[in-house]
Amino acid sequence: GLDDVDIRYLRGIIERFKGGPVGVEAIASAIGEEAVTLEDVYEPYLLQTGFLKRTSRGRIVTDKAYEHLGIKK
Repeated sequence: GLDDVDIRYLRGIIERFKGGPVGVEAIASAIGEEAVTLEDVYEPYLLQTGFLKRTSRGRIVTDKAYEHLGIKK
């Protein structure tokens, strides 16, 4: 399942950046984590589970993540 940082990462994008797209540096700053840690440790799982998409414009939270977190779009 999702741990605390996964949830803060997804909620940070949803609440502060309207679900994205947003760059990893901005997300890292907003939630108080290192960008390299997010990219290396947390993103692979979130991408694999379909909660996050990485696009040329930045990270985007998927509908699946909104549903999982119980947040209306």
